[in-house]
Amino acid sequence: MSASGLIRVVSPFDAVTQAQLRRIRPRGRWVGSHQGWEFPLSASSVLQQQLGSRFAITDALMQWLHWSRLPLPPLPPHRELVRAASLTDALADGRLPLSHQRSGARWLLARRGAVLADEMGLGKTLTALLAARSMVRCADVRVMVIAPVGLHPHWSREASALDLPIELVSWARLPQELPRAGTVLVVDEAHYAQTLKAQRTNALLRLARHPRLRAIWMLTGTPMKNGRPSQLFPLLAAMDHPIARDQRQFEERYCQGHWSERSGQKRWHAAGASQLKELRVLTKPLILHRRKSQLLDLPPKQRRDVVIQLSAAESLGFEHRIDLVVEDYRRRAREGAVRSDAEFLAVLTAWRRIAAEFKLPAVRDLVQGLHRRQQPTVVFSAFVQPLVLLQAQIGGELLTGRQKPSERQDSVDRFQTGEKDLLLATFGAGGVGFTMHRANHVVLLERPWTPGDVDQAEDRCHRLGMQGGLTSHWLQLGPADQLVDGLVASKAERIELLLGPRRLSLPRQPLPALLRSVLQAA
Repeated sequence: MSASGLIRVVSPFDAVTQAQLRRIRPRGRWVGSHQGWEFPLSASSVLQQQLGSRFAITDALMQWLHWSRLPLPPLPPHRELVRAASLTDALADGRLPLSHQRSGARWLLARRGAVLADEMGLGKTLTALLAARSMVRCADVRVMVIAPVGLHPHWSREASALDLPIELVSWARLPQELPRAGTVLVVDEAHYAQTLKAQRTNALLRLARHPRLRAIWMLTGTPMKNGRPSQLFPLLAAMDHPIARDQRQFEERYCQGHWSERSGQKRWHAAGASQLKELRVLTKPLILHRRKSQLLDLPPKQRRDVVIQLSAAESLGFEHRIDLVVEDYRRRAREGAVRSDAEFLAVLTAWRRIAAEFKLPAVRDLVQGLHRRQQPTVVFSAFVQPLVLLQAQIGGELLTGRQKPSERQDSVDRFQTGEKDLLLATFGAGGVGFTMHRANHVVLLERPWTPGDVDQAEDRCHRLGMQGGLTSHWLQLGPADQLVDGLVASKAERIELLLGPRRLSLPRQPLPALLRSVLQAA
């Protein structure tokens, strides 16, 4: 078995054997790094008939083959599953499932594999657990939830409200096998599996292809965070979507997959996007994406650009800091320590980090003005150091990846209970899993590269239970911030084309050209 749950066939080169393997259906693929072929489990009977006498079968594969010959009993009809879900009954804590949560549970129960891609704040956790409870009531199954460790308490609370036993596992420690009885696999923050190069993605695919799996339901508000269809491929493969059974064909059609040669080496590139309208039609039956504006009567959210102008002395200091970075980078490039052709990207990253510090006086004035008006505020940044400096100046709670999960929750709790009116969070630590709906203002010191991370951060605050509207302040200093904001908007349009109701056409410009234009304008 491969790490991703495929049958791996490895043998010394033999033209006859290779010809036989090419004729196997369902079709396999040659994996040069392993010097072998990989086939889906559905090809096992043909492989055994034609090659079983010549190849040794590992114990793990033998167990999977045994289970595949003893399929799980069929589930009851959909209407019985919906009836067993008791969607109109109150929970143990007195809550009633909302209308969109009930319809979402019915939608999940009709699918063995699905992506619930509702916007953050719509209660995907409860929706999935309602559907899972019905499966437990109707069949001999257990519920396994894959979620970041910091979200385990939230899942435990929601499962307790439904009196539903669940097994919680983290993304860092996914099991290799499932028990003999069927398993319903609920995958939270499914965008963690957006590259096939990651071990956790392959571990998830192994579970998704397990013969004792009853259903896999994946939850994410950002199924394509960076606007690239290649990020969607692992989720489609986990659902066994037909278009994800041939990775190369998928990448050629939807990711502008192509070979390029550099320094005498050929490399495969599949980071583009094409045929998005067709991809939208093919994936829509298995991806449910709904917006809060469609389903909830939430207070409005507005974005406000805050353009920062530096004084002459500040501009001189800012430019000097950038010059030092450029000189140091070019020195290391001459020494062979870094790639000489990556200067534009390296300078842009340094530019944003330095700019974050030069924005702090404006942030301090903005936050102190909001504090005088008794407006709870969350400040987000990609960098820890500016937040530490800001906390030293004006106080507030700090929320970063340097804290333990329990310490992060304590920081959020102190903000939510009103003990503190200011929360300073990194996008990585504060943008996932927490509820901060007490905030009326969000300040983004800079924006991440991906629109999904921007939405995650803002929607930690813009959700059920908030009082009053939410204003998101986008601080901009110079053309570097304008570039990133433009990229975020461009990627958001690409995601909108795939998931949203509108049909768009997308202008395209290579990233290196954008970077050069920014540095030239500076």
